[in-house]
Amino acid sequence: MMRFLFAPLALCAGLVLSGHGLAAELPQRWVSAGGALSEWISALGGEAHLVGVDTTSQHPPSLKALPSVGYQRQLSAEGILSLRPDVLVGTEEMGPPPVLTQIRKAGVQVELFSSKAEVQAVDQNLARLGQLLGAQAQAQALAANYRQQLDALHAQVRDAQAERPAPGVLLLVGHAGAKPLVAGQGTAGDWVLTQAGGRNLAEHQGYKNFSNETLAALDPDVIVFSDRALADEQALQALLKENPALAASRAVREKRLVSLDPTLLVGGLGPRLPSTLQALATSFYPATPTPSNP
Repeated sequence: MMRFLFAPLALCAGLVLSGHGLAAELPQRWVSAGGALSEWISALGGEAHLVGVDTTSQHPPSLKALPSVGYQRQLSAEGILSLRPDVLVGTEEMGPPPVLTQIRKAGVQVELFSSKAEVQAVDQNLARLGQLLGAQAQAQALAANYRQQLDALHAQVRDAQAERPAPGVLLLVGHAGAKPLVAGQGTAGDWVLTQAGGRNLAEHQGYKNFSNETLAALDPDVIVFSDRALADEQALQALLKENPALAASRAVREKRLVSLDPTLLVGGLGPRLPSTLQALATSFYPATPTPSNP
């Protein structure tokens, strides 16, 4: 009889010990090479595990105090390994590949996530991060909330577009105002514009340089500008100084110019995007329609 009592007790004890073993196996020292991933890690309560981040990991601001491992596409194995990480996380943009191979050979777990501008990618990334952090329930809740915010935004955009046409928009990514890259189809920038209810006037694929004249000829209703060196008014003034032909565009004449944080456009979709999209949608569809110049 006692033998039968001991059997289930031993099984329960084994499961408990096994559970502790699984928890102990979770990576404790993390390096993140991707701004959006670093933000999600923080949102999941894992910021204390981060021992290093890349230069695109600017949010929350507390991440700036961590050692930098460089830009996500130009990582150094020596710099990362000096931090003794258990895991390196990044998107498929992370590299170069020989560095990742060297890091794997050193015994560091390398986890690649999707940088696609798709909500499904957010679900998948959060699910895997939740597993690695032991925060699956929190990851599911964040994913559900993300979808709810986007659904509410889409409803707002549909209502606005029932009353007026979608504005023609360009998203310009520059560096201290130099000739900007224009966000075309298939980019994170294009996803941002369309989700917020804009009509991207750039029909090419990827990011591409346009001449001043070409930019002006497109005559956007709204210009969204994102500068990797300057912010807000400084970035705008530098853009207009270096690209004077833009002054003739409808967006400049009507002062429909919107600044966008460039870190939102790298490393996949992050947790700040829904609120950013809400702000963009408000600027695309102001409460009082902006009159057009004849």
